[in-house]
Amino acid sequence: MESPALRHFLAVAESGSVTQAAASLDIAQPALSQSISRLEKHLGAKLFIRTRRGASLTPAGQAILEDVRNALFMIDKAERVVHDVTRGSAGQLTIGVVSSSLVQVLPAALRRLRESIPGVNIILSEMDNTQQIQALQSGHIDVGLLHPPVVIGERFRERLLIRETLIAALPANLPAGDKDRISLAEIARHGLVMFPQSHLPAFNARILEAFRAQALHVHVSQEANRTLTVLACVAAGVGIALLPSWIRALAFDGVRYCSIENGDCLPSFDLSVVWRGSSTPSLAQRFVEAIHPVH
Repeated sequence: MESPALRHFLAVAESGSVTQAAASLDIAQPALSQSISRLEKHLGAKLFIRTRRGASLTPAGQAILEDVRNALFMIDKAERVVHDVTRGSAGQLTIGVVSSSLVQVLPAALRRLRESIPGVNIILSEMDNTQQIQALQSGHIDVGLLHPPVVIGERFRERLLIRETLIAALPANLPAGDKDRISLAEIARHGLVMFPQSHLPAFNARILEAFRAQALHVHVSQEANRTLTVLACVAAGVGIALLPSWIRALAFDGVRYCSIENGDCLPSFDLSVVWRGSSTPSLAQRFVEAIHPVH
């Protein structure tokens, strides 16, 4: 299947009309109809049901619609990369980020990358772990800054960037004997605000296991999928959150931070960079090289 035939198919599928698709593609309607017919012959199946009201997808056409969109996305991306290289510019780098990367890692790495490659076009997209893994596998992002452990396949490389201890984020008006420290027992009494289990299953399991190891029962009061949402829930008095120590740099009305007594049993909050491995230099590799270790 050739790219023009796929574009013709997609134009008709999205417009629901051969006439409208021909106009948007600026080609003659008979030529578009012939292109669709050749594609159907090649596939051995009808892709459209044509009536006076337009053209609707058959089950076969519906089955390949998303694959055609993804294929054209990758073709267009490849064409843009080649075009940028021939122009002497660096091209485009799409980076998926979790909120933990925004304070310590991303700003300095972006600054170094832009200093070394001024023409780079960077697209940033905040995503959770699951979304990033899917986007890396589909090619919609080039690099992911996310929380390990990550199971993504041998084609990808991973480098651990940060290993942080956890601190407690609690409602500012919560009575506490020691304002600088709080025990796991006190946290257990108030309940936890946590990232969704589906996002960080291993991390969440290790937190709950740390409470069980000290014979403490703790309930999850609320799940929230972004750090700011977690802090908003804490400020509302919903529960206490266990967050990486970088969070101290983020002032949030109604929330105060303190260390955790007997918190050595808690897991660290790690951050890794993941990118597709390649035998040739790539923008993704240059970005990874621009990330300096954080201690």
